[in-house]
Amino acid sequence: MRPEDRRDDIVEFLIENGSAAVDELADTFAVSKMTIHRDLDFLEDEGLLRKVRGGATIEASGQFESDFRYRVRIATEEKREIAEKAAQFIEPGTSVMIDDGSTSLAIIPYLLKKTPLTVITNNLEIVKQLSGRPGITLITLGGSYAKKFNGFFGVLTHNALSTLRADIALLSTSAITNATAYHQDQEILAVKRQMIESASKAYLMVDHQKFGKTALHVFSHLSEFDGVIVSPQLPTETVRNLRQEGVRLHFTEDQHNDETILDRHQLEDEQDPHGGT
Repeated sequence: MRPEDRRDDIVEFLIENGSAAVDELADTFAVSKMTIHRDLDFLEDEGLLRKVRGGATIEASGQFESDFRYRVRIATEEKREIAEKAAQFIEPGTSVMIDDGSTSLAIIPYLLKKTPLTVITNNLEIVKQLSGRPGITLITLGGSYAKKFNGFFGVLTHNALSTLRADIALLSTSAITNATAYHQDQEILAVKRQMIESASKAYLMVDHQKFGKTALHVFSHLSEFDGVIVSPQLPTETVRNLRQEGVRLHFTEDQHNDETILDRHQLEDEQDPHGGT
């Protein structure tokens, strides 16, 4: 097997398993541990994984975002529910910007119910799935393709966004601490910020696993979004703190009645003044 083929297979193995020990990889690919170490060094330099003691992982950290192919496998049902809720803010005959996030893919079936619709995106998978669909006007943002994020970024992307104005932007992030969103990659983050500037309204779609985590670069305070779409799995204390920070929350449960969820969290607050869950 050629080294480049083996390295591709190592990444695929990590996408399937999340992490692996050097010994496990050496046995799986029938090569020496030294060879695996060299492969992992190469792949880490390419930004495709991060080495940990005794092995490697594709899971995210504060400075490393995981591969798109891995992220789409995580919290799939929750992301679908978030996407369904996000689609409620889209009206037929309008334009929507969608970023490179894995949650963005889940919104595709709901976009097809909102036609006619103009979709502006740098997400290659969305481009593939919406290309040629009736009622969809598709505007693709050029730029440099990043396989890890399955999207386009850079100067050309910014130039394209600067000439556009959408009715709504649907965005994602990789980490939230308190009421601030973060991301590991500055180039990816720059496109997300430009999308906010290029849209009349912006909503953040985020699953509950992103809360309580941080990353290297500040994205935005959550109150700067017109709404943050989440699942009701957020702890009561987190919901209370976000509301105190002026964050407008939209819950996936009971798709047509956010107040039901807010009232439930408020009742829990009253029953437990110390914020226990």
